[in-house]
Amino acid sequence: MVEFKIKIRELKPINIEGGFVIDGLPSVGITNAIATESLINTPDYELAAILDSEIFPPIAVIKDGIPNYTTNIFVNNKLKTAVFSSQLSIPELLHREAAKLLLSWSKNHKCSLIISSVPTPIPIITEDGFFAAGSTESANSKLKDAKIHIILNGIIPGIAGLLLNEGRLENQDVIVILFNPEKEKLPDFKTGAKLCGIISKLIPGASCNVSMLEKIAEKIEDSIKKTETETKHMKDSIYR
Repeated sequence: MVEFKIKIRELKPINIEGGFVIDGLPSVGITNAIATESLINTPDYELAAILDSEIFPPIAVIKDGIPNYTTNIFVNNKLKTAVFSSQLSIPELLHREAAKLLLSWSKNHKCSLIISSVPTPIPIITEDGFFAAGSTESANSKLKDAKIHIILNGIIPGIAGLLLNEGRLENQDVIVILFNPEKEKLPDFKTGAKLCGIISKLIPGASCNVSMLEKIAEKIEDSIKKTETETKHMKDSIYR
């Protein structure tokens, strides 16, 4: 019987105490994956750990001639930031497992804030097309300091929603950034680049050149969609 578990294999020492963990595991659409992949293509991020599961498709993603797992953790030691990044959408049956694993790993590494993101059908009337939810009063204070609008009512699905609920119970600061692709009416890569800019507001010392990131993000979107297409039949047989 296949066990629905995800395991983390750390490849080098990781020190993000007091820092940040960014959830780039796509569970509702791929915009957050594009944003986080764009982020780790900026300087000082390096592969620090891999995530694997018996029910992940058995594939290697080749980048610049080097084989890679589909789901990884990249770390920027200067910013004390870790990014959970994936080239494949996480199946719904693993959402709860993925959220709990991300929370426990973040707690073990003593991070101060977890940042996630998800598209929403809720009408967004803010000037930049984004707002957010926090798991604690402390998280909401961080949003106010960054001048990011806070949602008062709504439903947040997927891994992001689970992170908020568990974060509230465990008194862990979690922020979920919400965006509405239909309102934005932009390609995924453009929204992903803008989302990367919003995430950067929450990380002291981070900077984000959105126009530069758009060029990176467009290539990343093509890569993710190609990987999804090439593994679709394989995933369908595994997750049945």
